[in-house]
Amino acid sequence: MGLQHSVQPWSPHHLMFITSPTSHAVLLLGEGRNCEMYKVLPNIAVKRGGPEGAGILGVHLEGPYISREKRGAHPESQIRTFETGAFQDLLATYGSLDNVCIITLAPELSRSGEIIQELTSRGICVSVGHSMASLEEAEKAVQNGASFITHLFNAMLPFHHRDPGIVGLLTSDKIPDEKQVFFGMIADGIHTNPAALRIAHKVHPKGLVLVTDALPALGLGNGQHTLGQQVVEIKGLKCYVAGTTTLCGSVAPMDVCVRHFFHATDCKMEMALEAASLHPAQLLGIEKQKGTLNFGSDADFVVLDDSLNVKATYISGDLVWQDSDFSH
Repeated sequence: MGLQHSVQPWSPHHLMFITSPTSHAVLLLGEGRNCEMYKVLPNIAVKRGGPEGAGILGVHLEGPYISREKRGAHPESQIRTFETGAFQDLLATYGSLDNVCIITLAPELSRSGEIIQELTSRGICVSVGHSMASLEEAEKAVQNGASFITHLFNAMLPFHHRDPGIVGLLTSDKIPDEKQVFFGMIADGIHTNPAALRIAHKVHPKGLVLVTDALPALGLGNGQHTLGQQVVEIKGLKCYVAGTTTLCGSVAPMDVCVRHFFHATDCKMEMALEAASLHPAQLLGIEKQKGTLNFGSDADFVVLDDSLNVKATYISGDLVWQDSDFSH
């Protein structure tokens, strides 16, 4: 399924843990070393892709250090803060950080600054999201080392002319000159209005990273499925916590997002493709290996037709999937 929809090495947005209690198989929370996360995370090793499938670039941990008000589909009972032991609390929750490359947190939480500094010193990208943060709080997070915004416009304060909140990072003059802020956009036609896509693209095109926010239910069709311990309902490309109108992710694959973004923004085709390849590689600091076809980079690429439909997928130079009418 993934190879058909142009999934190359898994970005952190393809492999993401959500806020869940310890009793569930895919976990984020727990009590000390009894937490199942200690069993799960070490088994998701960073690895290269090949004929057997896509590689893994790392894990994106989204929650539980987020805003209760902007938790989205995250269970409120599992939301946590850093107020007691700060970084030691985080380690007690997650366990090993060896295979982690992005952590999303709400920057308005007390002691988040020292957490961000510690994480970035370990080479982990910190993303701000699921947050009620003001622009000033978001700017302080970037000054402390944060470099990404989790699904811009979603699960954060809306733009306001007196305090634009996290959205204001796109044009902030308080960002260090050497700092590049990237931001994720869910271009599935559901999470983000085309006008909002156009605004973000016009304001900060080089920081735009297309993300799917896809659930495990991608490709399984309409009906009820599970996300962590929660039941979710799929209706076309819309995903809701069952019995509510709360969006809980997407089932749009990356190629659908690229096409929607391309048509919604009327950008150059190269821009749409770079938003799904070069920009996320730059965010993670791996642009010499991923996101380009430069000499010496990994031979991970897809073959597209003029309408941006995937015709073939190559991983490490090997053809791993092809459309029935593709010839090479």
